[in-house]
Amino acid sequence: MLRKKSTRQNIRRGIILMMFILFPLTYNFLSPYIIIHGASQGVVNGSFIMFAGLFVSSLVFGRAWCAWGCPAAGMQEALFLAQNKTVHPRKIDWIKWVIWVVWIGIIVVSVVMAGGYRKVDFFHLVRDDFAANAGAESLIRWLMMYSIVTVTIAVMALTMGKRGFCHAACWMAPFMILGRKLRNRMPWWSLRLKADPSACTDCNSCVRNCPMSLDVNALVHAPSMEHSECILCGNCADSCSKNVIQLEWSAGK
Repeated sequence: MLRKKSTRQNIRRGIILMMFILFPLTYNFLSPYIIIHGASQGVVNGSFIMFAGLFVSSLVFGRAWCAWGCPAAGMQEALFLAQNKTVHPRKIDWIKWVIWVVWIGIIVVSVVMAGGYRKVDFFHLVRDDFAANAGAESLIRWLMMYSIVTVTIAVMALTMGKRGFCHAACWMAPFMILGRKLRNRMPWWSLRLKADPSACTDCNSCVRNCPMSLDVNALVHAPSMEHSECILCGNCADSCSKNVIQLEWSAGK
């Protein structure tokens, strides 16, 4: 059973590693800068649509994107080989909210100054950066922004510990956390973790294997396995020899 479960984690890690390899092609659609540029031009661009999509997806999948699709996840989990230190989420999780509020404020101000959104262009700036005749200015701008983002992710993961960037600076996480909080108020079916605390032997393998440094054992014994920093990767379920934890579809508030 554990071998079968570990296969799921191998697949998951393979997916996010591939997403990181492809990050140069997808960066423009996840860029914190390009959505601001689009807002200043009154353009609903690819970044805007992607961030809105992450919020909508979280109503059903929670923060599963963070575990199964995020390019930054691929880089950070690869860096576990160099830095596998446990992070203390409560000490740094608030930082990303400050960053997010300031960033959203800049976007709102940019839209207002532009007179509102006037058109939709999913490939806004992407054509300029990847066109065959793209100028040096476009290439330099893209390289600078991409380098800043990737170096920041790597440095934070190596200095803070496991998925340090996710905890302290990710501009995408708040969209999904807010969506998940809304989901938790609704009775619809969604991806969730469920636990049978009576079968738990408190071996803490779930804690050791959590890539987000959560006290999963405490969640097992809590009324529900709900935590805003849980990314529904299933590592805790797949590392439990007693099948205490299940990653499943279920309804409930």
